[in-house]
Parts: sequence; C-alpha cells; structure tokens
Amino acid sequence: MSIRKQIASTLFLSSILTVAAISAVHAGAREEGRLLTATEVLQEVQAMPDQQIPDALLSRAYGIAVIPDVTKVAFIFGGRHGRGVLVVRDKLNSPWSNPTFVSLTGGSWGFQAGAQSSDIVLVFTTKAGIEGVAGGKLTLGADASVATGPVGRQGSAATDMSFHAEIYSYARTRGLFGGIALDGSVISIDRPANAALYGKSGVTATEIFSGQSPAAPATAQRFLERLAQATHTAMRGSPAPQADMPAASAAQAPNSAAPSTDPPRTYPLEQQK
Repeated sequence: MSIRKQIASTLFLSSILTVAAISAVHAGAREEGRLLTATEVLQEVQAMPDQQIPDALLSRAYGIAVIPDVTKVAFIFGGRHGRGVLVVRDKLNSPWSNPTFVSLTGGSWGFQAGAQSSDIVLVFTTKAGIEGVAGGKLTLGADASVATGPVGRQGSAATDMSFHAEIYSYARTRGLFGGIALDGSVISIDRPANAALYGKSGVTATEIFSGQSPAAPATAQRFLERLAQATHTAMRGSPAPQADMPAASAAQAPNSAAPSTDPPRTYPLEQQK
C-alpha cells in the first residue's frame, strides 16, 4: 500500500512540475509575441512620413514606451487598459536598455459608448518621468506633465525649438496616427511579464534598465534594432554610426572599442508589494 502511495505521490508531483513548465513556456511565448507586435507598431508608424513621430523629438528622448492594442471600453464611464514595453537610456545618443514590460490603465468621464483598440506610443523627454516608472508607477498629468505629441514635418519644426512637456503621447487607431490625451492614466511595471520574459522571479525594472538582469531573448533584440534605426543610435556593444570619417580618425577607430569609463546607470528601486 505504501509503495502505491509513493508511486501516486511521485506521479502527482511530476504532473505539477510538467504543468508549471508548460505554463512558463507559454508565458514567455506570450511576452515575446507582445515584443514582436510592439516592433511592428514602431516600424509601421515610422513608415508614415506625414504622420510619423518627428526625428527632433525622438533624438531627445530618454525613454520610449510602445503599448500595442490598448483597449478602451466605454458606456457613460470609460476605461482604458493595455500592456507594452518601455526602454530607456541614461544620456542622449547612447544605446537603449533592454525592454521592461509596463501596463497602461486609465479612465474617462462623460457620455460615451462603444469599444476601441489603439496602439499607444509614449516619448519621455526627461529623466524624471523614467525614474517615476522605475519606482513602480507613474500617473500621467500628475507625476509628470503629458501633452499630445506633434507629428509629421510641421511637428518636427515645432519640436526643434523647445519641449514644454515631460512626456508626449501618440495613438494609432484604424490607420490614423496622432497625439492623444492620456491625463490621469497610470503606467506601472508589469512584474509577472518581466519575470516570464527574463526567466527570473522577482526581476526588477532597475535590474533590467541597468543591464543586471538575465540576457533578453532574440525578439527583444529585434525591437531594439528597430528602435535604434528610428532614433539613429547604435546598438549596445556596437560602435556609434559615423559618416565620412577622416583617415586620421579612422586610424584611431580601434581604440573606440575600449571599455567605457562612464559610471553605471542607477534608477530608483521599485516599491516591493
């Protein structure tokens, strides 16, 4: 009888471990699918010359969030929710960090009805907004000023002058792309999604941003490659793009691969629940 119990117990534990392993695989696949969708959104938005995010704004961005398929459902009172990815950099023209998953949640008031799905893009022009998200969550319009983002060639001329908001928000709905009002919406770290993607329970946004997390999958690299093209920056570990480099500078190129002496990036620790 005891042998039967041991066999039954062993089979039960094996089934639990198998289910857990399968769940982990599906969770990682789900997050990688979200990364692929974010890459497609970024590529399609930048392929619209008259509606794309101005280069002048992207070149001054300290953080960019791409949140595909944000669903807005309303009947008198409305709500908005979606999940996406956020990447940051500690200084302009430097490579982007590995992506961390975030969620966007907000509400709206007034007479309204229906459902709508949009792709949201947020451009952070200061480090303050990035630090707020890394700390756990950030309320747009309260913790950081947010404005509808300019688009196209006229928008590029406008952003060449000055930046009055810490975050610029965009939305693509049914093929149309332009600024969107997101005051009151909350951006927070999606901890379960980060744990699934990086295969580390409890991994924090601080670890991901500072490069202390496990290596990101190939889908994350594709997203970073597309973002590097859109912002005209080099990938991490690659030399910065240079054009028409003089012979004297070319002779010194091998030394550019020396380890950087810049201090490591730091971000506020997330508030543990």
